Amino acid sequence: MTGFAGVKALSFDCYGTLIDWESGILGALRPVLSRHGVVCDDDRLLGLYAGAESALEAGPYRPYREVLREATRRIAAELRFDPSAEELSLLADSLPGWPPFPDTIESLRTLQTRFRLAIASNIDDDLFAATERRLGVSFDLVTTAQQVRSYKPAPAHLMRTLEKLGVAPKGKVVELMHVAQSLFHDIGPAKALGITTVWVNRRSGRPGPGATPPSAARPDYEVPDLRGLVALTDPAAG
Repeated sequence: MTGFAGVKALSFDCYGTLIDWESGILGALRPVLSRHGVVCDDDRLLGLYAGAESALEAGPYRPYREVLREATRRIAAELRFDPSAEELSLLADSLPGWPPFPDTIESLRTLQTRFRLAIASNIDDDLFAATERRLGVSFDLVTTAQQVRSYKPAPAHLMRTLEKLGVAPKGKVVELMHVAQSLFHDIGPAKALGITTVWVNRRSGRPGPGATPPSAARPDYEVPDLRGLVALTDPAAG
């Protein structure tokens, strides 16, 4: 595990990194568009979601359920249809059923034998609780947007993670690695705090940033999935 000998904890973004949120978003919104006779390809729909969500999260704090409702409303306005109240709630209602990536659960269980595991997620407490039950993994620390009253890329999630894990930054943070799919929400702000970053490039080979805004942030390491992270941090590999 050359280069990772001092690492004691891994913090993870959840949705997009551990959970296949793009499939979840498309699975919730596609039937809505179909009912209204709207045609929109997946990449454009994910891009509309990314723009709406990030704009809402940059404003005054509101619960993530409200962010999802308003993001749906803005997507509908862009695509020129009028969603029902039920349709506006579909993203939040469907979120607890969004699936983990096939490599997530086994990899987390392996990593948990070597590291403390933390979550830093733009989510409401009750929504993450449903996801945590689905993952079947107990995390040492969970930090949500509801707890810190802001959304990444604001630094509050990661600052709280550093504080609660006892690895407050003094120059370069070597005891914590932050693992995430979003360059915009996670890799950029973690790098700014001196935290070593691992980019889980879930969209490798596909065009564009998908459901996250574009970013020029450069991670310290890149892996295609969590199996790659397990291999990267394997003591036997060093």
